[in-house]
Amino acid sequence: MERAVQEFAKLPGIGRKTALRLVLHLLRQDVDDVQRLSEAISTMRREVHYCHVCHNISDSDVCPICSNPRRDAQTICVVENIQDVMAVENTQQFHGLYHVLGGIISPMDGIGPSDLELDSLVQRVGEGGVKEVILALSPTIEGDTTNYYIFRKLAPFKDVTVSVIARGVSVGDELEYTDEVTLGRSILSRVPFERVES
Repeated sequence: MERAVQEFAKLPGIGRKTALRLVLHLLRQDVDDVQRLSEAISTMRREVHYCHVCHNISDSDVCPICSNPRRDAQTICVVENIQDVMAVENTQQFHGLYHVLGGIISPMDGIGPSDLELDSLVQRVGEGGVKEVILALSPTIEGDTTNYYIFRKLAPFKDVTVSVIARGVSVGDELEYTDEVTLGRSILSRVPFERVES
């Protein structure tokens, strides 16, 4: 039981008390239910890996997004992690391909450009066929640093447009509760009123 608690406590956001609660919960469950959970985790770890093209999770060498001929292969959306792919996909507004960096440049955390999937992005663009790279990273200092680094690395490809997602006030938010940076960026990134209506 102690070994199970130690293993659960290794998971992110799970402390020793929560780990103990989970273990005690599993002890109360039917053996078959616990066995199915164990097999699901084991199968997931064995069979799910990273796409060779975009570094998204996949159960094959190339993920379903990259292998889908209906996706726009001329547009690549660069994201920090797999959760960001899921978030963008949930909008159903983007129909291109992705490139998952696996993090962002953060010297404070000891993460440099070589720790990310940046070289493979440059290689993808260098192979041709890409018309636009959309930088969809978090609007933080680290995200902006990573955006700038990517922009500089892609500068030699003159026929490729590098864009960044718009930043601004969320729909439904009140201005008085919006932070100054977001509000300022919203004003700077304003669009003509007729485009808002359509």
